[in-house]
Amino acid sequence: MSNPVPGADTVYIDPLRQERSRKKARRDALIGIGSLLGFVVVIVLLVGRSSGWEAVQETFFDGDQFVESFPGLLQAFWLNVRIFLIAEPLILIIGLLVALARTVKSPIFLPVRVLSTLYVDIFRGVPTILIIFLLGFGMPALQLPGVPSDAIFWGTAALVLSYGAYVAEVFRAGIGSVHPSQTMAARSLGLSSFQTNRFVVLPQAVRNVTPPLLNDFISLQKDTALVAVLGPIEVLRRAQIDTSANFNYTPYVGAALIFIALTIPMTRFADWIQVRSARKRQAGGVS
Repeated sequence: MSNPVPGADTVYIDPLRQERSRKKARRDALIGIGSLLGFVVVIVLLVGRSSGWEAVQETFFDGDQFVESFPGLLQAFWLNVRIFLIAEPLILIIGLLVALARTVKSPIFLPVRVLSTLYVDIFRGVPTILIIFLLGFGMPALQLPGVPSDAIFWGTAALVLSYGAYVAEVFRAGIGSVHPSQTMAARSLGLSSFQTNRFVVLPQAVRNVTPPLLNDFISLQKDTALVAVLGPIEVLRRAQIDTSANFNYTPYVGAALIFIALTIPMTRFADWIQVRSARKRQAGGVS
């Protein structure tokens, strides 16, 4: 027998239907877990029985080499974290400013729009590692007075310029996703163009683009390893040194595990944000 929901006249909850849904959810979960375990067992058997597995295990998965190299890798990874923490806020600022510059409609700001468009086109078109090479080796070679020659500085600057172009387009897409009626309503209330962007457009745009921004920053965390081409001893460079010393690639696997340990929580957080945003949209934006 159905029970009415308190305070509603037309909505009912069917206990039998709820019980069937719970049973189906448990059954589906068990089937999924069983399928996953079966897949893992098959892969392990296929890899473990291959003729070259012993050589691969000794070269890439040596336990002694892992224990020996891991503390040094973890210490070197702190440089990657520092680069990420410095670059991320700068990327957000540059990306937002460039996105705003590209959306300005006034004819007097045409040079600003052209320059911001050129910046986005160039730095999105050139691979990040080439930008790191050009800035990291080119700028110190100029020997300009007052210009830093530190490799970490220019590697970080290259990441900021490269990712700033991508983030600018993400912000611009977010600004474009705000319905024009929001702007017209704000202007009809007497808000200036700056106030409309500050209090109406930008808050909605930032909320809309938070998931893709998080994905960009997950990629940024991994790309901090590209700074190794300039010489700083971050985690990838440390793994390369250890590998060259003992001719074993296990340190590379250790470096990969360190990146995975950081990026997986960030990825799950980004997924949670996406699901939360989707639920809010389905509910009409009600928190």
